Amino acid sequence: MAFMINRRTALASAAALAAFPAAAEDRKVIIGTWGGDYSRLLTKNIDSLLKGVEVVHAEENADPRKAKMMAEKVLRRGTTDVQGLSANDMYEVDQHGLAEHLDYSKMPNAKNLIPAMKYPYGIGHIYSGKVVLYNPDMMKAPEGFADTLDPKHGNKLGIIDIQRQYVMVAAALASGGSVHDFEPGKARLIACRKAGARIYPSNEAFAQALKTGEIACGIMWKARAVQWQNAGIKVETVAPKEGVPMYVSGFVMQKNAPNKETAYAWLDAMMAPSAQKNFAIDMGYNPTVTNADVPPDVAKRIGFTDEEKKRLVDLDYAYMAKTDAANQDWWNKSFKG
Repeated sequence: MAFMINRRTALASAAALAAFPAAAEDRKVIIGTWGGDYSRLLTKNIDSLLKGVEVVHAEENADPRKAKMMAEKVLRRGTTDVQGLSANDMYEVDQHGLAEHLDYSKMPNAKNLIPAMKYPYGIGHIYSGKVVLYNPDMMKAPEGFADTLDPKHGNKLGIIDIQRQYVMVAAALASGGSVHDFEPGKARLIACRKAGARIYPSNEAFAQALKTGEIACGIMWKARAVQWQNAGIKVETVAPKEGVPMYVSGFVMQKNAPNKETAYAWLDAMMAPSAQKNFAIDMGYNPTVTNADVPPDVAKRIGFTDEEKKRLVDLDYAYMAKTDAANQDWWNKSFKG
């Protein structure tokens, strides 16, 4: 896998970490998470529900956090309790024996969890779908991924580097492939790149390009589009006719978490209806529990119609994990290079 490290590095990291004395479990929980707005909203909507518990955020992108989990596998106690990851990454760390299989009886709010978000090794926190974004002042509405990932747009097409796996899913669906086979989409992406498609390092950089009119279209999670609309960016969305790939972001408990009792308490708070409702309002993602009383106007903007829901496509996490290293190499050398 992309985050694998060699045995010597893992043992060296473990030895360094082992030099710190293990403290008794206290009222503390350490959350591995992305930084920025996501971390801020965890504090606002979840951490605040835990009274008498110190919540610490260990902020990094997902890949270095997964590598650290692997390095700590040999330790009796790791350095984090809970890790925020995509559903694909949750599957991957479980395959490497890094995730605690959860006892849902310890989390009362789990009774309201949507069954599809209840994994043995983790919990879905929020979800959205990959949609087409476009500026209506610059182009007419595309019908789907094929209309958007098209060389005809030249340098008015924007592609987000950190969304690599999901861009490849979209290109595959646009080119006769599937969530089980990304290969048919590669020629389409190369053609777009040769025509001048711009690559942005982050979601925020892509949003800035939309705001300034540097680009007219691209693909992104509908939830992000809602955030950008709220920020005054001229952008509309289309649920692609080829299918709407789902994105689930959730949490796993590290198998050797030092504070498992408080980790369970934090995960339970994550599923609280108030936390889920406020995340929907603040971030534009759909809740994963059935009792979050999301305002109707918000639900309409962030969700999907009954017809669009029929086009929701779940991802093949096993395929993505198996092919990720090769696809990352292709992306960096053939597409970006």
